[in-house]
Amino acid sequence: MAKKYRVQLKAEERAQSGQLIESRDSKSRQVKRAYALLAADENGDKKWTDQQIKQTYGLSIAGLERLRERLVTQDLNTALMGKKREVFPEKLFTGEVEAKLIALRCSKCPEGYNRRTLQLLADQMVSLGYVEHMSDESVRVMLKKPTQALANQELGDSQWPMLLSYVKWNRYSMSTPSHTSRTTR
Repeated sequence: MAKKYRVQLKAEERAQSGQLIESRDSKSRQVKRAYALLAADENGDKKWTDQQIKQTYGLSIAGLERLRERLVTQDLNTALMGKKREVFPEKLFTGEVEAKLIALRCSKCPEGYNRRTLQLLADQMVSLGYVEHMSDESVRVMLKKPTQALANQELGDSQWPMLLSYVKWNRYSMSTPSHTSRTTR
């Protein structure tokens, strides 16, 4: 099969790969990638086949093809170091929104309803102005958390501050590691 991306390193790229190999641990990914690119270089000394590179450096054929593609379409640094990871957006629903959802879930159902559906809760959160938009799946995920035990109780207006402090405390206690000791039998 013909190679779509061919490795033709310039002299300074070969020198940069050589410096990387000398300065790092031989087991690191960057060093393996540098060795593979030097071995696949059509202008270099080795000019190995993909099978030889695979056996020698432990790269898969598909991984080697992606490495060559990154070198040709982007640059040597991206090929050696890998692409930067995407940063995930901030969380849309805060603890306050979660507390309001739980309080809404624990309150009495609106007229004409026996129970609240996830979609009804999501629609009410939007209509009350707590959030701009909310799906029933977001409601399900939030209610499935450990705070769902509260959802089985009906709370009045006087218990709202207690609920808000519980959710904030629960989030804090879940984020810190618990120091429990194991007893041996």
